[in-house]
Amino acid sequence: MTFTRLFAIVLLLLGVSGCASVEPTPDSQSTQVTTAPACPEPPPCPVCEPAICPEPQVIEKIVEVPAPQPPQATTAGDMHLPIVGEVEWVMVEPAALLLEARIDTGAETTSIHAEDIQLVEKDGKRYVRFNLLNEEGVKIQQELRLRRRVLIKQLVGEPERRYVVRMWVTLAGTRSRIDVNLSDREDFEYPLLVGRNFLVDSVIVDVSRRYTQGR
Repeated sequence: MTFTRLFAIVLLLLGVSGCASVEPTPDSQSTQVTTAPACPEPPPCPVCEPAICPEPQVIEKIVEVPAPQPPQATTAGDMHLPIVGEVEWVMVEPAALLLEARIDTGAETTSIHAEDIQLVEKDGKRYVRFNLLNEEGVKIQQELRLRRRVLIKQLVGEPERRYVVRMWVTLAGTRSRIDVNLSDREDFEYPLLVGRNFLVDSVIVDVSRRYTQGR
């Protein structure tokens, strides 16, 4: 084989291998369309149950107890007289009535509510016939010797003339027979008013207290 033919064969082999190693141009490639993968559907949101607060539990219960008050004095003064309040239960005799009474150091005499008051005369002596009312409103007739008549000045209106009789009055363990004037106390809160003719040297009045003696 001649040199010329050998050289031609070598060139031919080089050309074939060169063609095989050349990458195809973009024009020679087939166009491929790719699509992005579809997004998955999001999972549904869970349904939340409404929150239910548990019932409160009492762990410790605190009870405030007021401090005990020191005992109040029951007597006062050099004579150790009993202390009464501005309103007390008072026993009135001879009717044996237990009445709520206003204790009034500003009143000179004791006064009680009476109805159907009449002046009567027996054997030349004058008596007063009248009715007292118990707690149920039942009338209890009384007939007592007339002591005197008094003229009571009123805050409003003309002075009032009243009959005065003598009764036993008991308050705070003290029982005294005193003059009591008969009046119409229907418009007053209490049917009995205890004045100074009972209070002096018998009791001490503390207007900040009530019912110190009970019934």
